Amino acid sequence: MRLISFIRNGEASYGIAVDGGVIDAGAELRNVYSGLRDVLLAGAIDRLRALEGRSADCSLDDIEFLPPIPDPAAKLICVGINYMPHIREMGRERPDYPVLFVRFADSIVGHGQPMIRPSASERFDFEGELAVIIGRRARHVTRDSALEYVAGYSCFNDGSIRDYQRHGPQWTAGKNFHHSGAFGPWIVTADECPDPTALQLRTVLNGTVVQDESVGELCFDIPDLIAYCTTWAQLEPGDVIVSGTPGGVGAGRKPPLWMQAGDVVEVDISGVGTLGNPIVDEATN
Repeated sequence: MRLISFIRNGEASYGIAVDGGVIDAGAELRNVYSGLRDVLLAGAIDRLRALEGRSADCSLDDIEFLPPIPDPAAKLICVGINYMPHIREMGRERPDYPVLFVRFADSIVGHGQPMIRPSASERFDFEGELAVIIGRRARHVTRDSALEYVAGYSCFNDGSIRDYQRHGPQWTAGKNFHHSGAFGPWIVTADECPDPTALQLRTVLNGTVVQDESVGELCFDIPDLIAYCTTWAQLEPGDVIVSGTPGGVGAGRKPPLWMQAGDVVEVDISGVGTLGNPIVDEATN
């Protein structure tokens, strides 16, 4: 099942993406669950499964995609330098523990929406990543049971402003420029991806593949990340762990490859979907 958040006729909603378009679950359930995060918090995903056989209420062309979890209360925990090729290209050593930072909800957009290259920098880099959406409260989770806490998976582009990222030892500034990242197009439920290590991740810039790696090459895999994060945080349904990017980023190339206005960047993950976004320059007036 593909769970989706969107705007239709000017109103935010949620539902199920199907071959014929979108089943608008929010039209029926919004008074009970305001969004997908509320559905997950209530453990009510079966309420959506009960709608799967219905005909689509509209086509995908009739909606504006939102990030699958648009709720600003959800945690967005991101993992840096978590693929060996990326570690090597950035001249780093393999970390002893996951390298973590956070993103704010207003730093990301949904599928098809513009990612903004800020006026403060020309060093706007792409980072295709697998996002893991938590499905139930998780605290002190063991590695062996970690995947039981996953609601599903999505695509993520951790658009990074490289010079601001390196202004200090913390990466907050470079990872949180307004609308610099993207998340979507939907959440594929975990039953459809029982083994995330089997997924293949590709990032495509203007039709050229710039990243291509198996998720199996993660230094700290999904169970490791969930187990580690839940030693210090209580993860709630709808929280997101963004698992890191493979090699091939623009900053690691000679010469560097930065995204420009007019570019189109896509993150394609086998069995999950394709997240696509145009790049625009920040409006300064």
